[in-house]
This record gives sequence, structure tokens and C-alpha cells, in this order.
Amino acid sequence: METMELHRGRLIDHIQLVVRDLPASRAFYTAVFDVLKVPLGGEGEDYFWADELFISTAGSEAAQGVLTGRHHLAFQAQDRAMVDAFYKAALEHGGRDNGAPGERAYHPGYYGAFVLDPDGNNLEAVHHGEAKRSAVSVNITF
Repeated sequence: METMELHRGRLIDHIQLVVRDLPASRAFYTAVFDVLKVPLGGEGEDYFWADELFISTAGSEAAQGVLTGRHHLAFQAQDRAMVDAFYKAALEHGGRDNGAPGERAYHPGYYGAFVLDPDGNNLEAVHHGEAKRSAVSVNITF
């Protein structure tokens, strides 16, 4: 078994999205994750994954033949420029606009952008403003 490396520290362990067109989703998410500096963790004939997000076809063993519904996923961005780059990459790789980059009234400093992925999932990149972190992420190897 090869060693896996994950970054943990928040609520979700993992989420699975079941998609209609895996190559289109792979191109879309690869571009989006590239600008967010999240590497793909692995892939197979009917799936790929990056950190906590697992994406598969309906034919994969884990999906049991059922597509997932529409979800909202928000990805952390290091700064406003990364939010802007996320939005641009998403639109260039099959995503649709669902809210251009800008400040939101959720709290002071909240800067986000929203896109719909090829299956209609509502994706967001958000930068919450300047903050002090004890670490960039928690690195776990097993």
C-alpha cells in the first residue's frame, strides 16, 4: 500500500459527488484545484479525488448507480487573487457563472465567487480576510 498524505482540521472527512461525465468533471476540477493549489490525490477508471472530495461515475462501486443531487461546496482560498483565479479557471473549463467575485455581506472581509460545475453543483471559493493561522493545515501521513 502506498503512503497517503492528507490535510485535516475541519468538520468534513470526505464528500462524494457522482457525476454524469467524468472526463468533463476531471478537466473542470483539475483546473479549479490547480489555482487553489490542491493536488489531485489519485484517480482510476471511474473516479478521482483531491483531499476530502471524491468524484466518481454512477457506475463506480461506491456510487451504487445513483447520481448525487445538487450540492454547495465552498473551498478555502489564500487570498482574493486566488478567488478571482478560481472563478476564471472554472468558467474556462465548463463551469457557469453563479456569482462573480466580490465582497459578500456574510461578514466583514468575506470575498467569494460562485460557479456551477458541469453537473450543476454550486461551488464557491472564499477568502475570509486577513487572519492569523497557527498552521496552514494539519498534515497527516498514514
